[in-house]
Amino acid sequence: MKREEGMRYPSIDDIVKKTDIKSRYKLVYAAGKLAKLFDEKKYVFYGHTCKKRVGLALEEIIDGRLKIKFEDEV
Repeated sequence: MKREEGMRYPSIDDIVKKTDIKSRYKLVYAAGKLAKLFDEKKYVFYGHTCKKRVGLALEEIIDGRLKIKFEDEV
């Protein structure tokens, strides 16, 4: 049986280094919210490596296609 990539890509640590989101917890929270939008078909994505929704969300964030603002940062 072939082993899948799982959550090794994209790496949370790499994303934290490349984005202005410096908290892993906030990053995972934002990715979860975005993954929910994918499931509800409120956000469309194209040309990604990941197959799972959270991975797709993390790719959107790392590629800079989304800017995420938290209430405590406004």
